[in-house]
Amino acid sequence: MVKQPLGKIPREAILQLSIPRYDREIIEGFHQLEDLTGTVSDALDELGIDTVVPGCNLPPNLPSARIVGPALTLRNVEQRDNAYRGAKDRVSKMAEIEAHNLAEPGDVLVIEGVVGISNMGGLSVTIAQRQGEIGAIIDGSVRDVQHSRELQFPVWSRGPSSITGKWRLETVAVNGTVTILGVQVRPGDLVVADEGAVCFVPRDAVEAVLKRAHEIAAGEAKRYADIRAGVPVPELAQRTHVYKFNPQQQC
Repeated sequence: MVKQPLGKIPREAILQLSIPRYDREIIEGFHQLEDLTGTVSDALDELGIDTVVPGCNLPPNLPSARIVGPALTLRNVEQRDNAYRGAKDRVSKMAEIEAHNLAEPGDVLVIEGVVGISNMGGLSVTIAQRQGEIGAIIDGSVRDVQHSRELQFPVWSRGPSSITGKWRLETVAVNGTVTILGVQVRPGDLVVADEGAVCFVPRDAVEAVLKRAHEIAAGEAKRYADIRAGVPVPELAQRTHVYKFNPQQQC
């Protein structure tokens, strides 16, 4: 059954009620990569796809977090109305609840937001986790960081800010194309994230990236084995490990 909007923003601002999602084998195939974003970043490079945001620009609240899932997108902008008038009148124009309402287990909330103002707080994180979302990527600030850590809900952001967005931000689009530190992300693009980076894999390139990432990982594994086996450095410098990935070897 298709979920219906909640009416928190104009209907035309919700561009898609559902997003493309992936078979479990695809998600598990990415999780099998030991160096998750390092290998995926290399595969994207070789395929000529520039969609990686380094971890130094979007650090996670949980350094050990690793997530793989489709992007559920949302765009916030600064609202024109006076923030203090909004606080007095209790009028909030933020509507990430619309995205949470459309979420399915395994989705990743991706927010194009504003730095210095909170785009997501503890209540929103709690709803996201209850809905089965596995994490959030936010080009902007967040608050209640300790709360999200206690819930073990991973959030990649531009940093903390206790200044609420309720009276300062306005949600203008759900499930449209967003821009995260210069990278365009469409709803349903695959988010692959850990402490090292956030990789946005375009929907039509997911299988090719997965295949190449496993080939790269297999070649590196052989190189590590050679190092541990004592292969001399001059010989290591001459060896090239080429491996063609067999999808049947994922399981």
